[in-house]
Amino acid sequence: DTDNNVQITIEDTGPKTLSLGTASSEGYRTFDIRGTYMLSNLLQELTIAKQFKRKQIVLDEARLNENPVNRLARLIRDSFWPNLTRRIDGSNIEKVGRDPKDWTADPRPRIYIPKGAPEQYEYYTRVAQEHPNMRLDVQWLYEKCDDNEYVRDLNQAPGLLAVAMKRIADTPDGKPDFEGLPFVVPGGRFNELYGWDSYMETLGLLVNDKVDLCENMVKHFCFCIRHYGKILNANRTYYLCRSQPPFLTDMALRIYDHMKQEPRALDFLRDALLAAMKDYHDTWMSAPRYDPESGLSRYVPGGMGVPPETEASHFVHVLQPYADRHNMTFPEFVKAYNYGHVFEPELDEYFLHDRAVRESGHDTSYRLEKVAAHLATIDLNSCLYKIEADLARCIRIYFNDRLEIPAEWRAKTHKAEYETSSYWDRQARNRRRQMDKLMWSEEDGMFFDYNTKLKQQT
Repeated sequence: DTDNNVQITIEDTGPKTLSLGTASSEGYRTFDIRGTYMLSNLLQELTIAKQFKRKQIVLDEARLNENPVNRLARLIRDSFWPNLTRRIDGSNIEKVGRDPKDWTADPRPRIYIPKGAPEQYEYYTRVAQEHPNMRLDVQWLYEKCDDNEYVRDLNQAPGLLAVAMKRIADTPDGKPDFEGLPFVVPGGRFNELYGWDSYMETLGLLVNDKVDLCENMVKHFCFCIRHYGKILNANRTYYLCRSQPPFLTDMALRIYDHMKQEPRALDFLRDALLAAMKDYHDTWMSAPRYDPESGLSRYVPGGMGVPPETEASHFVHVLQPYADRHNMTFPEFVKAYNYGHVFEPELDEYFLHDRAVRESGHDTSYRLEKVAAHLATIDLNSCLYKIEADLARCIRIYFNDRLEIPAEWRAKTHKAEYETSSYWDRQARNRRRQMDKLMWSEEDGMFFDYNTKLKQQT
């Protein structure tokens, strides 16, 4: 590795042959590792062994000559997925409960529990009492947890949001005990359950028959919809007002196809569909995301002020001129603006669209910049059309065209006690008609986003 970039490539000028002792001769005879590819694989194998504190390993020649596609597929299946798997419970809350984006003076592990999960509040309180050095802060979450001012004030004590757990054997002294359901994160530095990333991960996990992990992520999403009102960008307090592109029905159906012989499969699908209906009505078909004039939906998350998951200094180029205008230091202005002590409609508009871009999952994109909250995008409305069509088909095929809606799953904006396929067929037809009318360009032969403020394609 002559250029010291921790890789063996054709750019390196070192020797391309390395002699290693064979295991069968106890090192007396040698075998030549030849060429860039074999040497790079050897370096990778040795690095992995070193991470496991191995002093010596025995390698088959086939491992170093492995077909590149097969090698990557094997590493994804056996190494990458396990390395990206997380869970949230008392065994690791000290680590995952700490937020690297906690800019407060006293960052500490903190978890918020929804009022509908008292068993988790009792569990985490016990964990905090048994491990005082952890300094775990366990808090109840306000019932109206997506109120803009409340979410803003939570930034003074940001924390993790509880997700689904399973009951396990009681503790030796007879107290209820729980364990977090494992899930997959989109990158090694994350510990949170993310929104549409989880759908993309599911596509790969199912290829490797890791159905249990996929099932868990749907259960987490159902928990979030039931207790937080939506599938969140991620389960941190500063994401309580923000969702992400909806894929729940497609995700659940793909998983169901891999587990439909299991006794629990239909109950799994039922819960996912009930959650998807509630999310559909209360998130995507309610103000401010739903535009009643066009009949289309937009990314319009709530929130106030500067997005808290980003250091305020990220927006210096935007905010500094306003701070100068008010004769304030930069930190003084950010605080004053966040708490409504100064009024700047232009900034309100800027951050409205900034939050919408983040909810869209397309951060950052010039297509959406400074206009995202006004756009009924073709991708969001296509996802919602897919949900409507999925719900119609599933209710008709799997639930004899009548799906009962328990009280806890009834949407605030849609109080039906049961659903039939005809309702969702009608919803899908209406959306398709509006998309064809407002988003299709016959001249260009393609669909465009529709600006609901300017009432034109863009």
